[in-house]
Amino acid sequence: MFNNLTKSLVSAVAVTVLGTTAFADNWRGWNIHADGYPNTVAMDAFAAALEEKTGGEITLQMFHGGTLGSQPDAVEQVRAGALEIGNFNLGPIGPIVPAANVVSLPFIFKDVPHMFRVLDSEGGAAIAAGMAEKGLVPLAWYDAGARSFYNGDKAINTPEDVVGMKVRVMNNDLFTGMIAELGGNPSPMAFAEVYQALKTGVVDGAENNWPSYESTGHFEVAGYYSLSQHLIIPECICINAATYEGLSDEMKAAVTEAAQESALMQRDLWAQREAASRKAVEAAGVVVNEVADKAPFQAAMGPVYEAYFGSNPDLRPLVELIQATE
Repeated sequence: MFNNLTKSLVSAVAVTVLGTTAFADNWRGWNIHADGYPNTVAMDAFAAALEEKTGGEITLQMFHGGTLGSQPDAVEQVRAGALEIGNFNLGPIGPIVPAANVVSLPFIFKDVPHMFRVLDSEGGAAIAAGMAEKGLVPLAWYDAGARSFYNGDKAINTPEDVVGMKVRVMNNDLFTGMIAELGGNPSPMAFAEVYQALKTGVVDGAENNWPSYESTGHFEVAGYYSLSQHLIIPECICINAATYEGLSDEMKAAVTEAAQESALMQRDLWAQREAASRKAVEAAGVVVNEVADKAPFQAAMGPVYEAYFGSNPDLRPLVELIQATE
């Protein structure tokens, strides 16, 4: 499953390190999620496996809940080597790594299994190579589910249902462009502000995955959840490139194996958490609807894609590769 990614890391990391060891025996890792969250459990398992597989030569102390800074700050800390490991969403990495930003294109993936087929093939190798050039080596890919629309007024079934709606999005031109092309009014804001904004009508709706929608209580003030699945953005276990290149081949294999084992655990835990979150909000009375025909939404994204290609013309083949992946 991970063979192509692993091979690409060995050849793609353009970092030269003097000496035979350029890593600290006692590594530090960053994770934004709280105790009990699938990623947190899996990252702790990664730390335990890392110590076991390296015979105790490498230990990893995980810092959860964003205690070492915001995600953008932590990305820069790992790139600089101030931290060795980070569990990151590829959304904040996109502005730094154009190839990684491709996963933030609306409707680029058909579904979550399609995303993993892409990441475990030539498309994922290209993304990994682009990240490595910027100092981040992805050791394994985590599931972050699919993001869908929710609001307090109505089910969303067609782009016309979004017209005039104020929708909170993450601060990324691709996401604001997505809402604008659907006829809505994009409202970038911090995630911590969304509940109150929904409650007071500052925004009409938002978009996120099942666990985020449920765990934050957003379902209490936005009782319609429409399965558009417009964004499917993975997460990664990333290691500082110089740290990775400073490892022996044996240690690289051990670190990568530990990461990939934790990814399989995380994906299983994520599936369980999604199912539990959906069950909880449906029991609370949330109206859930499948978007039967996504084609009109996809067709509306043409200008978003063209704007992306305007800034990144050399990445058109990567987008076409992803779209052609079965």
